[in-house]
Amino acid sequence: MDPIWLATAAELWWVAPAVAGAGAAGFVTVRRFQTVNGKRLGYDAARLELRQAQADAREAANAARVARADAARVVADRAASRADTAAVASARRAARDAQLTARAASARVRAGRARVAAERSALASATVLPLDRMRGRHDAVLGRWMEYETDPAKMLAHPAMSDGRQPATAAFFAAVEAARDLRPGQTEVRVTAADFAAYRRAVEALEHAFDLAERSARGERMPADPLPEALRDAARTIMDRSAEVLGRTTDILGSWNARRKDR
Repeated sequence: MDPIWLATAAELWWVAPAVAGAGAAGFVTVRRFQTVNGKRLGYDAARLELRQAQADAREAANAARVARADAARVVADRAASRADTAAVASARRAARDAQLTARAASARVRAGRARVAAERSALASATVLPLDRMRGRHDAVLGRWMEYETDPAKMLAHPAMSDGRQPATAAFFAAVEAARDLRPGQTEVRVTAADFAAYRRAVEALEHAFDLAERSARGERMPADPLPEALRDAARTIMDRSAEVLGRTTDILGSWNARRKDR
């Protein structure tokens, strides 16, 4: 087992008992402060994200218009021998990139509207609070990973799932850290819509990263660069750390076992 993730496992020992029921994507934690972090939290977060997506889309559309106008100007300058062919190609490329960015921003607006609609529908029928539901999804992914750490057959068949030197696994470990840092505590008095939106994005990134790590460990063909931009640097750091602390494996494993026994 990779030493970095022995340390992580030491922090996540509380997940292990849930592994048997971690087919439990619907596993929920004890709810507290329900009057504050209630049913509207997911809906309010979706609306907040939609407003941000709309603002980003407007900015991207304006940038695309400016880029197209600049490309037209450079073409005119070329016709008047005031610009060369390379300048025309560069301006057209910039206009094309700006247009693609605007289309992507527009797609995020459509996705944001769909999320708002889904969260609005859930308000009437949801029996689990949004924050509890998100914690349950978070715990379910950790439970699935712990199976690779506690099932000898899986450990032998897919050792890459514990090897932080593997890029896809390192990206998953980086996503574990990001979601852990953004997870609201059980005694959190108030969680804002912005806090919840950030945590939800982290959990969704964690789910995606686990899927990529699992597929890579099973030997499936992967995209040339499957890592999200936000995880690349963190994944590289984890890969470096994994190589540096090999000598601490025994101590970390002993610490983890001691915690489990104390429990």
